[in-house]
Amino acid sequence: GKRLPTEAEWEYASAGAEADEGNFLIWPAVDKSPVPCPADPAPEGEVGQLFGDVWEWTASPYTPYPGFATVDGALGEYNGKFMSGQMVLKGGSCVTPKGHVRRTYRNFFAPASRWQFSGFRLADDA
Repeated sequence: GKRLPTEAEWEYASAGAEADEGNFLIWPAVDKSPVPCPADPAPEGEVGQLFGDVWEWTASPYTPYPGFATVDGALGEYNGKFMSGQMVLKGGSCVTPKGHVRRTYRNFFAPASRWQFSGFRLADDA
């Protein structure tokens, strides 16, 4: 009875969360291998462990934001073809450098492919 959240729902749920508070790659790693960690219980009414550990799949296809316009030339053409069939992942993983993640950062990958340190959280309708 649960589902993947949309990208917009994930971003809404992460409002107020600090993107740099998570289990991220710190280079050079000292005496540890980067591994996802289990979540600590979140305080009542809050969503926990949004950043780091695993990239979280969303139910949203990687399509342009409303009002987005592609650039002229090869870059615009390349992105349009390359992004087809990709789904949005959010939050970063334990091998993502800390400075490479923010609430609005959009990673992407084809859903049928395995992806490094990916996981999911489930949403419920209110």
